[in-house]
Amino acid sequence: MTIHVANDPGDDVGLPHEAGDWWTIHTGEAPVIATAIHNGHAVRPEVADDLALGEQDRLREEDPFTEYTTRDVPNRIICHHSRFEFDLNRARDEAIYVRPEQSWGLKVWKEQPSASEVEASLSSYDEYYAMLRFTLERMQRRHGHFVLLDIHSYNHRRDGPDAPPRDEVEAPEINIGTFSMDRARWAGVVDPFIEHLRSSRLAGRAPDVRENVAFQGKGEQTRFVHTNFPTTGCAIAIEFKKMFMDEWTGQPDRVVLDDLRQMIRTSLPVLEQALGSQ
Repeated sequence: MTIHVANDPGDDVGLPHEAGDWWTIHTGEAPVIATAIHNGHAVRPEVADDLALGEQDRLREEDPFTEYTTRDVPNRIICHHSRFEFDLNRARDEAIYVRPEQSWGLKVWKEQPSASEVEASLSSYDEYYAMLRFTLERMQRRHGHFVLLDIHSYNHRRDGPDAPPRDEVEAPEINIGTFSMDRARWAGVVDPFIEHLRSSRLAGRAPDVRENVAFQGKGEQTRFVHTNFPTTGCAIAIEFKKMFMDEWTGQPDRVVLDDLRQMIRTSLPVLEQALGSQ
């Protein structure tokens, strides 16, 4: 079975980068920033041989192609390391998957990683959040308020490529997570954003967009924003159901990806106008 990896330099839906890069940052003049922190597939050579999971199993639980949907956002951060080395959307003491219950029942490591391996990975985790704080402080100084679009994806065919997908009742095509924010404070930003997505087109029809259904937005990155920028930063967790790819082969659906990218691009003036009313 061919596995499609989303960072192939010859594929324009993948973001080329050098081996060893931690992340790619684009900085522009806008109060909106998008992140794709689970887009990455790379692991440090020092730990690659210690992983029990093969590439295909890792790829299935990563968020390939989420970077592509962010490309029109002037400010964006794309992470290149796999969540299976360290997960930036978990609390620091849970960022390394050392127990199967942390990772969908998957055994990630052949042997428990050593203290030095864990610390090396966590040092990158710490560097990310130091960089994110610096970036958001700059946006706060320049704009007063900002929106962070925390873009992820989720599987809906976990039982196998030929098994029925997850029931649509509990699996919206686009899930908006707002758990950690002051929802009343940011209603004037979140509500227009959701309505914009619902009025967009996905493969020729209106998408199914719901709030706090498949996920509630309880990840570390949104918590970090709302804890450290409680009155100036609105972090919206966005989970795209993997209808934009075959989650078992990794093959992308370019039509759907282009639609999702357009949704994010056309949401920028909506978000900027909403921020101006805060």
